[in-house]
Amino acid sequence: MSDPEPCRMRRTEDPEEQRDPMEESKKSEELSEVKEEREELSEVKEESEELSEVKEESEELSEVKEESEELSEVEEEHHVQPGEKPLSCSKTKNTFLKKRSANKSFTCTQCGKSFTTKPSLNQHLRIHTGEKPFTCDQCGKSFCRSSSLNVHMRIHAGEKPFSCDQCGKSFIYEYILDVHKRIHTGEKPFTCNQCGKSFTTKQSLDAHMRIHTGEKPFTCDQCGKSFSQSSHFNVHMRIHTGEKPFTCDQCGKSFCRSSSLNVHMRIHAGEKPFSCDQCGKSFIYEYILDIHKRIHTGEKLFTCNQCGKSFTTKRSLDDHMRIHTGEKPFSCDQCGKSFSRSSHFNVHMRIHTREKPLSCDQCGKTFLCASALKTHLRVHTKEKPHSCSVCGKSFSLLQYLHKHEKTHTGVREYMCFECGKTFTKADGLKLHQRIHTGEKPYKCSHCDKRFSDSSSLKRHERIHTGEKPYKCSHCDKRFSRSEHLKTHEMFHTGEKPHMSHHHHTMC
Repeated sequence: MSDPEPCRMRRTEDPEEQRDPMEESKKSEELSEVKEEREELSEVKEESEELSEVKEESEELSEVKEESEELSEVEEEHHVQPGEKPLSCSKTKNTFLKKRSANKSFTCTQCGKSFTTKPSLNQHLRIHTGEKPFTCDQCGKSFCRSSSLNVHMRIHAGEKPFSCDQCGKSFIYEYILDVHKRIHTGEKPFTCNQCGKSFTTKQSLDAHMRIHTGEKPFTCDQCGKSFSQSSHFNVHMRIHTGEKPFTCDQCGKSFCRSSSLNVHMRIHAGEKPFSCDQCGKSFIYEYILDIHKRIHTGEKLFTCNQCGKSFTTKRSLDDHMRIHTGEKPFSCDQCGKSFSRSSHFNVHMRIHTREKPLSCDQCGKTFLCASALKTHLRVHTKEKPHSCSVCGKSFSLLQYLHKHEKTHTGVREYMCFECGKTFTKADGLKLHQRIHTGEKPYKCSHCDKRFSDSSSLKRHERIHTGEKPYKCSHCDKRFSRSEHLKTHEMFHTGEKPHMSHHHHTMC
């Protein structure tokens, strides 16, 4: 008589606690079928993202709930009577589960897949029909399932319910959290069978495989260029649309991609994370460090197929090739002058804008370009790095050396047809010919006086500006002309400047 009491207690317990191992096994099988269906759906175009995101929890729980309710009804109908053995409860459930398994008769006529419920079949058929009845009222995107729409709405609500227990980062979708966790675990479950490289996601592996296959499925309809990855294609399309969605909050400059903005921000932060292990020099960009290292290695990867000259960068080679082609693509809209290099063009434009951004820290004189400033500094340092191999005389500028060397050879290639005077350089002849033509193309910006050469104009304008760029190395006195400085310094050295000046006058 002690048996009925335990049976009555089991009837009052939670139906969830009455499941036996066979019931749990059956549920595991059904959950496996749901998982297989989810994996199949993830391969369907345009639905892969959303179907991967949604774990089909609501559909699964609906089936479990329905089964639980049916099982409870069966148990109520076949409840244990006084004197009945407890084992009959399990038999009742086993009978029900076998009957339910036999009723799995909802089969897709398109692909032959079977389902336990009619709603599951109807939902599956949308894969074949392309039907997407659930539409977002915020952006208009449509979905096959209501659960997919519900998950999508988190984007607009800003809801991120799945958080990483390692770093606290939150995500909209659980499957993205699962992928993110591989950063902490180092897990890379997807391996390339060609080269052995591993990846954290299947999508990354698929994109990588196109390197081996050469497949480029994403083609631009504007220029025909193809890409192996959709992300690269999307960035490329911004070239045609002009879209630059990433803007610097410091200077307002915009960029096509977020990575470009992140690198740009190093300019404002003064950050130079890439350092040369040979000389310690640092750079904002890694690719500039790679180019810089060729100075130490002497590596010149890019060779001209016309003359054999080699260069450290592709850009330098491209600039050089214009010497052979004669191409001058950079034209000034002010005077029409053309240039083969953009750097030369940019410097030229400063002539029109009167911009002189580079200043001498010794005398304050300003210059258009770095090379002019570097040359000027030799006035202060007295540096003369270019020496004649014949007589040893040194010069501050290379062109001065070349001109000097012709005095040893006696070659004077350029002759004036007016007076027969010869010159070693074309510029010298051109300047000389202005004596015959009376041409004075350089006009003072302060008065109407004109000059035949730019150096004479510069010397003259110092009268108006009061500029005195030449400083005595022995005292603080300054001069507007270099020859005046040389004469003055003779007083310090003990030379006789008046005699020297008289000698030059007589000559």
